[in-house]
Amino acid sequence: MSLKSEQKIVKWSSFIFLSILAVVWITPMLWIISTSLKPESEAISHPITWIPKTFTLQNYEHVIMNSSESPILRWFFNSLFIATTYTTLLLIITSLAAFAYARLKFKGREVIFWTLMSTMMIPTVMNLVPLYSLVSLFGWIDTPWAMIFPGLGSVMGIFLLRQFYIGIPPELEEAARIDGANTFQIFYKIILPLAKPALVVVGLFSFMGNWNDFLWPLIVTNSTEMRTLPAGLSILQGNYNIQYAKMMTATVLSAIPVIILFLFTQRFFVKGIALSGLKG
Repeated sequence: MSLKSEQKIVKWSSFIFLSILAVVWITPMLWIISTSLKPESEAISHPITWIPKTFTLQNYEHVIMNSSESPILRWFFNSLFIATTYTTLLLIITSLAAFAYARLKFKGREVIFWTLMSTMMIPTVMNLVPLYSLVSLFGWIDTPWAMIFPGLGSVMGIFLLRQFYIGIPPELEEAARIDGANTFQIFYKIILPLAKPALVVVGLFSFMGNWNDFLWPLIVTNSTEMRTLPAGLSILQGNYNIQYAKMMTATVLSAIPVIILFLFTQRFFVKGIALSGLKG
């Protein structure tokens, strides 16, 4: 068998495998959307129907307008504010930290960096009690700050950005220093513009992680008005006694911002993943 034939077989095998995988991943989402457009009686009926026999938007109207039991819009804007603020601050902190570990030379740099990396092996659940005690000490319980400040020093974000920074030719930095640029100017005017794909990857992962977080917002919020969307859905389930059509409607609404964000950043996302994974 010729090399060209082998490459063709590998190409088609990969295409078939990825197509099957895509179908497996997208099927639950299609089911959620379909259920959200059905009356409750049809949503729980058997046999299961993929295409609604009766299309209705009453579930969306009920979930959005019924603010007394489930302030979906308030939860939505809580999530949007918290996730956006968290992502912005995280990008500032991790980009600066990664620059220090990749470009600046100081004593103990490698020891500090790999010690930091080792903390990734600690299960997140082990940090809940000390984090709650610290947040309570600052008086942040039932405030947005309890869901913004913990976790801003993302170890994975620092790692990805550092790997990208290392791959940037040092000649650019040397030329900038010859022209009289200081360290911060090199970071702001040379490194950051070139690292845009990696920043998009870290930002997208951070936004999605914070947007979808369920356990921590549930722990640090007491009032219904301060809940985020994932934590609020638990209240919604109790209020509606598991009315599946309305649950699926709220799930669709919560997924829309992340889908839109991914569609707009897809080009940078793919490029950033490739480059961050290959450098270093």
